[in-house]
Amino acid sequence: MNPLAIVFLKAPRVGFVKTRLGRETGCEKATEIYRQLAEGQIRRMPRELSREIHYTPEDAGGEMSAWLGAGEAYRPQASGDLGARLRHATADALARGFDRVVVLGADCPALDARVLERAFAWLDTTDVVLGPAEDGGYYLVGIRRPMPRLFEDIAWGTSTVLATTLDRVRELGLACASLPVLADIDTADDWRRHLAKGPSVGVETPPCIQEKDTA
Repeated sequence: MNPLAIVFLKAPRVGFVKTRLGRETGCEKATEIYRQLAEGQIRRMPRELSREIHYTPEDAGGEMSAWLGAGEAYRPQASGDLGARLRHATADALARGFDRVVVLGADCPALDARVLERAFAWLDTTDVVLGPAEDGGYYLVGIRRPMPRLFEDIAWGTSTVLATTLDRVRELGLACASLPVLADIDTADDWRRHLAKGPSVGVETPPCIQEKDTA
Protein backbone atom coordinates (compact mmCIF):
# COMPACT_ATOMS: atom_id res chain seq x y z
CA MET A 1 0.00 0.00 0.00
CA ASN A 2 1.29 3.44 -0.90
CA PRO A 3 -0.85 6.24 0.55
CA LEU A 4 -0.18 9.98 0.27
CA ALA A 5 -1.49 12.96 2.19
CA ILE A 6 -1.41 16.28 0.34
CA VAL A 7 -1.64 19.48 2.37
CA PHE A 8 -2.88 22.48 0.40
CA LEU A 9 -1.26 25.63 1.80
CA LYS A 10 -0.81 29.24 0.81
CA ALA A 11 2.36 31.21 1.38
CA PRO A 12 1.78 33.05 4.69
CA ARG A 13 1.73 36.52 3.17
CA VAL A 14 -0.14 39.35 4.84
CA GLY A 15 -3.37 40.00 2.96
CA PHE A 16 -3.09 36.73 1.02
CA VAL A 17 -4.28 34.23 3.64
CA LYS A 18 -7.41 34.16 5.80
CA THR A 19 -8.82 37.30 4.20
CA ARG A 20 -12.27 36.80 5.70
CA LEU A 21 -10.76 36.46 9.16
CA GLY A 22 -8.50 39.41 8.40
CA ARG A 23 -11.48 41.70 7.90
CA GLU A 24 -12.30 41.12 11.57
CA THR A 25 -8.87 40.74 13.20
CA GLY A 26 -6.62 42.67 10.84
CA CYS A 27 -4.44 41.06 8.21
CA GLU A 28 -1.34 40.73 10.39
CA LYS A 29 -3.22 38.80 13.08
CA ALA A 30 -5.01 36.65 10.51
CA THR A 31 -1.65 35.69 8.99
CA GLU A 32 -0.30 34.77 12.41
CA ILE A 33 -3.35 32.57 13.04
CA TYR A 34 -2.93 30.92 9.64
CA ARG A 35 0.69 30.09 10.41
CA GLN A 36 -0.34 28.53 13.73
CA LEU A 37 -3.06 26.48 12.08
CA ALA A 38 -0.80 25.18 9.32
CA GLU A 39 2.07 24.34 11.64
CA GLY A 40 -0.31 22.58 14.03
CA GLN A 41 -1.84 20.55 11.22
CA ILE A 42 1.53 19.28 10.07
CA ARG A 43 2.53 18.37 13.66
CA ARG A 44 -0.64 16.31 14.07
CA MET A 45 -0.03 14.16 11.00
CA PRO A 46 1.32 10.62 11.49
CA ARG A 47 5.09 10.69 11.05
CA GLU A 48 5.16 7.48 9.04
CA LEU A 49 2.68 8.83 6.47
CA SER A 50 4.03 10.09 3.14
CA ARG A 51 3.01 13.71 2.64
CA GLU A 52 3.52 16.62 0.30
CA ILE A 53 2.97 20.34 0.72
CA HIS A 54 1.24 21.78 -2.34
CA TYR A 55 1.58 25.54 -2.22
CA THR A 56 0.40 28.68 -3.93
CA PRO A 57 1.45 31.03 -5.47
CA GLU A 58 3.84 29.14 -7.70
CA ASP A 59 6.79 31.42 -6.91
CA ALA A 60 6.65 30.65 -3.16
CA GLY A 61 8.81 27.50 -3.10
CA GLY A 62 11.72 29.08 -1.24
CA GLU A 63 9.36 30.87 1.11
CA MET A 64 7.57 27.65 2.01
CA SER A 65 10.81 25.77 2.60
CA ALA A 66 12.10 28.56 4.83
CA TRP A 67 8.85 28.44 6.79
CA LEU A 68 8.24 24.70 7.19
CA GLY A 69 11.72 23.27 6.68
CA ALA A 70 13.72 21.62 3.94
CA GLY A 71 12.62 18.15 5.02
CA GLU A 72 9.18 18.47 3.45
CA ALA A 73 8.28 17.60 -0.15
CA TYR A 74 6.98 20.69 -1.96
CA ARG A 75 5.02 21.06 -5.18
CA PRO A 76 3.30 24.14 -6.63
CA GLN A 77 -0.44 23.91 -7.05
CA ALA A 78 -1.89 23.94 -10.54
CA SER A 79 -3.62 27.04 -11.87
CA GLY A 80 -7.39 27.45 -11.82
CA ASP A 81 -10.06 27.26 -9.15
CA LEU A 82 -9.94 24.89 -6.21
CA GLY A 83 -11.60 22.15 -8.22
CA ALA A 84 -8.96 22.32 -10.93
CA ARG A 85 -6.20 22.25 -8.34
CA LEU A 86 -7.72 19.26 -6.53
CA ARG A 87 -8.26 17.45 -9.80
CA HIS A 88 -4.66 17.96 -10.90
CA ALA A 89 -3.10 17.14 -7.52
CA THR A 90 -4.98 13.87 -7.05
CA ALA A 91 -4.62 12.66 -10.64
CA ASP A 92 -0.89 13.44 -10.65
CA ALA A 93 -0.28 11.65 -7.35
CA LEU A 94 -2.15 8.56 -8.53
CA ALA A 95 -0.19 8.61 -11.80
CA ARG A 96 3.02 8.66 -9.78
CA GLY A 97 2.08 5.37 -8.10
CA PHE A 98 0.26 6.34 -4.93
CA ASP A 99 -2.79 4.14 -4.45
CA ARG A 100 -4.77 6.29 -1.99
CA VAL A 101 -4.63 10.08 -1.94
CA VAL A 102 -6.10 12.38 0.69
CA VAL A 103 -6.09 16.18 0.39
CA LEU A 104 -6.55 18.49 3.36
CA GLY A 105 -5.98 22.11 4.24
CA ALA A 106 -4.99 23.93 7.41
CA ASP A 107 -8.33 25.23 8.67
CA CYS A 108 -9.46 22.39 10.93
CA PRO A 109 -7.70 22.09 14.32
CA ALA A 110 -9.54 18.85 15.18
CA LEU A 111 -8.18 17.03 12.13
CA ASP A 112 -5.67 14.79 13.87
CA ALA A 113 -3.78 11.58 13.18
CA ARG A 114 -6.76 9.45 14.15
CA VAL A 115 -9.04 11.15 11.62
CA LEU A 116 -6.42 10.83 8.89
CA GLU A 117 -5.84 7.16 9.64
CA ARG A 118 -9.58 6.56 9.47
CA ALA A 119 -9.74 8.33 6.10
CA PHE A 120 -7.08 6.07 4.60
CA ALA A 121 -8.69 2.99 6.15
CA TRP A 122 -12.00 3.87 4.46
CA LEU A 123 -10.23 4.05 1.11
CA ASP A 124 -9.46 0.34 1.35
CA THR A 125 -13.14 -0.34 0.66
CA THR A 126 -14.71 2.86 -0.75
CA ASP A 127 -14.12 5.11 -3.73
CA VAL A 128 -14.36 8.45 -1.92
CA VAL A 129 -13.99 9.64 1.67
CA LEU A 130 -15.17 13.09 2.76
CA GLY A 131 -14.63 15.05 5.95
CA PRO A 132 -17.72 17.26 6.35
CA ALA A 133 -17.21 20.73 7.80
CA GLU A 134 -19.85 22.43 9.93
CA ASP A 135 -20.12 25.27 7.41
CA GLY A 136 -21.31 23.02 4.57
CA GLY A 137 -17.94 22.44 2.95
CA TYR A 138 -15.43 19.68 3.58
CA TYR A 139 -12.08 19.70 5.35
CA LEU A 140 -10.75 16.55 3.65
CA VAL A 141 -11.31 14.56 0.48
CA GLY A 142 -9.75 11.25 -0.42
CA ILE A 143 -9.90 9.07 -3.53
CA ARG A 144 -8.18 5.98 -4.88
CA ARG A 145 -8.56 6.53 -8.63
CA PRO A 146 -8.83 9.64 -10.81
CA MET A 147 -12.33 11.10 -10.85
CA PRO A 148 -12.21 14.61 -12.34
CA ARG A 149 -15.99 15.01 -12.37
CA LEU A 150 -16.00 14.97 -8.56
CA PHE A 151 -14.40 18.41 -8.55
CA GLU A 152 -16.27 20.06 -11.42
CA ASP A 153 -19.03 22.67 -11.27
CA ILE A 154 -18.73 23.30 -7.53
CA ALA A 155 -19.44 26.70 -5.98
CA TRP A 156 -16.26 26.68 -3.88
CA GLY A 157 -16.30 28.68 -0.66
CA THR A 158 -20.06 28.37 -0.20
CA SER A 159 -22.30 26.33 2.11
CA THR A 160 -23.32 24.07 -0.78
CA VAL A 161 -19.93 22.47 -1.46
CA LEU A 162 -20.56 19.25 0.45
CA ALA A 163 -24.13 18.81 -0.81
CA THR A 164 -23.08 19.35 -4.41
CA THR A 165 -20.17 16.95 -4.01
CA LEU A 166 -22.49 14.27 -2.63
CA ASP A 167 -24.78 14.84 -5.62
CA ARG A 168 -21.75 14.20 -7.81
CA VAL A 169 -20.97 11.02 -5.87
CA ARG A 170 -24.48 9.75 -6.56
CA GLU A 171 -24.27 10.81 -10.20
CA LEU A 172 -21.07 8.78 -10.63
CA GLY A 173 -22.39 5.75 -8.72
CA LEU A 174 -19.53 5.83 -6.23
CA ALA A 175 -19.21 4.34 -2.76
CA CYS A 176 -18.59 7.15 -0.28
CA ALA A 177 -17.69 7.24 3.41
CA SER A 178 -18.11 10.17 5.77
CA LEU A 179 -15.75 11.16 8.58
CA PRO A 180 -16.85 13.10 11.70
CA VAL A 181 -18.24 16.60 11.17
CA LEU A 182 -15.61 19.11 12.32
CA ALA A 183 -15.35 22.89 12.55
CA ASP A 184 -13.18 25.06 10.32
CA ILE A 185 -11.59 28.32 11.41
CA ASP A 186 -12.97 31.00 9.10
CA THR A 187 -14.06 33.83 11.39
CA ALA A 188 -12.95 35.55 14.57
CA ASP A 189 -15.77 33.78 16.43
CA ASP A 190 -14.46 30.43 15.20
CA TRP A 191 -11.01 31.29 16.50
CA ARG A 192 -12.32 32.46 19.88
CA ARG A 193 -14.31 29.25 20.30
CA HIS A 194 -11.22 27.23 19.44
CA LEU A 195 -9.13 29.07 22.02
CA ALA A 196 -11.82 28.79 24.68
CA LYS A 197 -12.70 25.12 24.23
CA GLY A 198 -9.81 23.58 22.36
CA PRO A 199 -10.27 21.46 19.24
CA SER A 200 -13.60 19.72 18.98
CA VAL A 201 -13.58 15.94 18.87
CA GLY A 202 -16.12 16.13 16.10
CA VAL A 203 -19.76 15.20 15.80
CA GLU A 204 -19.90 11.53 14.90
CA THR A 205 -22.13 10.68 11.99
CA PRO A 206 -23.02 7.22 10.71
CA PRO A 207 -20.70 6.11 7.91
CA CYS A 208 -22.34 7.62 4.83
CA ILE A 209 -21.89 4.65 2.56
CA GLN A 210 -23.54 4.84 -0.82
CA GLU A 211 -23.22 1.56 -2.62
CA LYS A 212 -22.16 1.51 -6.24
CA ASP A 213 -24.93 1.10 -8.75
CA THR A 214 -24.42 -2.39 -10.11
CA ALA A 215 -27.39 -2.29 -12.45
